Amino acid sequence: MTAATPAFAQDAGSPEVDAPAIIVTGTRQSDRSAADTVAPVDIVSGAELTNQADNDIGNLLRVSVPSFNVNTQPISDAATLVRPANLRGLSPDNTLVLVNGKRMHRASVIAFLGGGISDGSQGPDVSTIPSIAIKQLEVLRDGASSQYGSDAIAGVLNFIIKDDAEGGSISGKWGSTYEGDGDNYQIAANIGLPMGDMGFLNLSAEYQESDATSRSVQRDDAAALIAAGNTAVADPAQIWGQPNVNDDIKLFANFGLDLSDNISFYAFGNYAERNVDGGFFFRNPTNRGGVYAGPFVDPTTGQPLAEADGGVASVLVGDLSIDTAGDCPAGIPLTGTDGLIPDPTVLASVTADANCFSFVELFPGGFTPRFGGDLQDYSFAAGLRGQLLDAIDFDLSYRYGKNEVDFFIRNTINASLGPNTPTEFNPGGYAQEENVFNLDLGYELQLGEATVYIAAGGEYRDEKFTITAGDPASFALGPLATPSAVFPTGQGFSSSSNGFGGFGNNAAGSSKEDNKAAYLDIEADLTQALTVQAAVRHEDTKSFGSTTTWKLGALYKVSDAFRVRGTYSTGFHAPTAGQANVINVTTQFSNGQLQDEGTFPLFSPAGLIVSDFIEDTTNLGRPTLGPEESDSFTLGIAGDFGDITFTLDYFNIKLEDRISRSSTIDFTAALCYFGNREGAFTCDFNKPFGTTSELLALLGTAGTIDRNDFTGFEDLTSFAFFNNAFDTRTQGLDFVANGRFFLTEGGTTRATLAINYTKTDVKNADQTISDTRIRQLEENLPNWKGFLNLTHEQGRFRGLLRANYYGSFWEAHLDDGTLPINAKSRVTFDAELGYEVIDGLEIAAGAQNLFDTYPTRNPWAGVAGAEYAVTSPFGFNGGSYYLRARFQF
Repeated sequence: MTAATPAFAQDAGSPEVDAPAIIVTGTRQSDRSAADTVAPVDIVSGAELTNQADNDIGNLLRVSVPSFNVNTQPISDAATLVRPANLRGLSPDNTLVLVNGKRMHRASVIAFLGGGISDGSQGPDVSTIPSIAIKQLEVLRDGASSQYGSDAIAGVLNFIIKDDAEGGSISGKWGSTYEGDGDNYQIAANIGLPMGDMGFLNLSAEYQESDATSRSVQRDDAAALIAAGNTAVADPAQIWGQPNVNDDIKLFANFGLDLSDNISFYAFGNYAERNVDGGFFFRNPTNRGGVYAGPFVDPTTGQPLAEADGGVASVLVGDLSIDTAGDCPAGIPLTGTDGLIPDPTVLASVTADANCFSFVELFPGGFTPRFGGDLQDYSFAAGLRGQLLDAIDFDLSYRYGKNEVDFFIRNTINASLGPNTPTEFNPGGYAQEENVFNLDLGYELQLGEATVYIAAGGEYRDEKFTITAGDPASFALGPLATPSAVFPTGQGFSSSSNGFGGFGNNAAGSSKEDNKAAYLDIEADLTQALTVQAAVRHEDTKSFGSTTTWKLGALYKVSDAFRVRGTYSTGFHAPTAGQANVINVTTQFSNGQLQDEGTFPLFSPAGLIVSDFIEDTTNLGRPTLGPEESDSFTLGIAGDFGDITFTLDYFNIKLEDRISRSSTIDFTAALCYFGNREGAFTCDFNKPFGTTSELLALLGTAGTIDRNDFTGFEDLTSFAFFNNAFDTRTQGLDFVANGRFFLTEGGTTRATLAINYTKTDVKNADQTISDTRIRQLEENLPNWKGFLNLTHEQGRFRGLLRANYYGSFWEAHLDDGTLPINAKSRVTFDAELGYEVIDGLEIAAGAQNLFDTYPTRNPWAGVAGAEYAVTSPFGFNGGSYYLRARFQF
């Protein structure tokens, strides 16, 4: 019983129901089976992941691991590029992801729009791993911070990469949805090569693309514009569906070489890139603030006139002369049908005058930006492992990983630049870099009948989060927004690229964090029936202090066929460098209108104003950001009756001071409070405060702020920040049963029934978390989820049938609690039939969501055009089908 074996001797084969599956997750020993662990470990074979319709690892896992959830992310800013996933109902960064037992680096994307549960999370991007490279996935469903470090609160996903020294496979797949959109294809290959008699090199590659889908209806406001006579409005004006994914390349290499009988060298690494292009919210040509929405004006002349005096709404007009007032009307009166069509006479005068400009000249039907990014991900790991002095197991390793994304946005404008605006922008990008050094040591003792394995080690990890500035036009404060003598607060046009403002020089830069840790892990088979485990770990972080976590666990074999097990552990998760330092502006739907929401660190100039405002006007004290800590326990039973096995486990996770992005707070109120306090101006809190742009202009003129520190914030209506505003208790049950049956002569049928129940309750929430957000945390994921999977092999035929159950859930549509969707439970079916035409060559056809099941229809579809509940746990594309050819050699 040793913890390390030569690299070339690792292949244990695919796990079968009738053979013990050897695992490496949750234990330091090399010959521990999943049935004999103190905590539950699920094993998902590589074949199970590749014999499905989907090409995305996240979607594959949600039908393979019942407690794993990921949904489509339409119109979610950067979360569309890297979709946040949840294990056991917790945030994505509460799950530790390992590759070959080594910590995987985080994605650079922070999910600012994460459906409540994932808001503010920054987890790894598992979709960069080619599915053809995976030998098996081990899912530890237990807190494991004391074993693996920060983040392992919900559990651990350990992707074990193929290590065959011979053979391989080539596959091609094409599919589409029943609706005829979303065409996708994938080409993949894997090959194992011997490195002499003592090593291997295993190579994997995937290339795939998928087209966008649309499950949209026309928005009510866009339909009204068309009915009023605006023929330039698109139908539908706004798209809800999966994005285009182009040039999705994934490469992986795994290498091992035995240097001697006791020492081996290993290395593995990946490279991935993809282009993602999705939709955004429609900009209405009559009321989009900062672009179209003008003041109340005289219906004939377009000059300012109060609504009480007969003024009508208008389309904003910019005076390009800047230094002289009165050259242009203040707005083009909306006097056409239902007040939706600009007055043609005033519009003609604006168009004819070179000094005047309105965006109805450029986009008369409004516009819908397209947003996306180019993502790159790469990593490399290397190490030595084996035995020293024929007694001490060791593993010394280093891993480097980097994930970066460069954003783009097109079919949009920087309104403050007027007619000189580009319509395509590079708003900048994010990058996340990590270095991890590990030393693990182990020694086995035989104390009488007891076998004790003692492991100890240390880890050093550092991370760097970088924001790259966008092109100048993406964050420029152009002439139509710049204060002047004639227009002291600008002309009401918004700055920056509309929809996703570019990162200015005030946002650009790098932030660093590091972590040092040491651990002790003891696992003992005290008797043939009793196994115990104890672990303790001390971690010290650069910015968030130190902590000690620990774990106790035991497994007792009541008989050869029946086991009882349980664990108790504490956990720890520190804020990332990105969460602590990021500056971001996003566009969100609020109160029926699009509004710009900002996120910035509490120590920034804007953050200090916000902190003062909260401290002085609420009973919350000064907001802070620190680590979150957990206490969790599991209790379960397991049975092994030959061809039938089962596990049933209860889990309870108490998470205190959860790291999250706060609910939004009125930014103009904070600026008004600051202006009053500093004597820059007088604000009446009983009246509207004015726009953010106007208030920043006044503060800048008074010398109270440096305007450069607030670049890109001119159009904010609200702000949010990272803090620790609430606790949660998440508890539930996991049931997994496997069976093997011989129903036909020469055939084998295997069945898996997996059921998960998860319930989260929010505790001790403060005023920075809204009631809507609390309900999202508690109800946006279904409590019940499960599947029944049947496979049958008969000669050259192979078949699969799976039923998936998704319980009911509650959606705050557009993150607005006044637009609730009480989504009903659904059952979907997947099927696949394969035939081996000649030895090694299989042709397969299949369907995902065989009977074209959709989530509950959206009762608020007319508000923004989404036909269905968009946070559905199984997506909202309906059914799809595919054909696949695979040759194994």
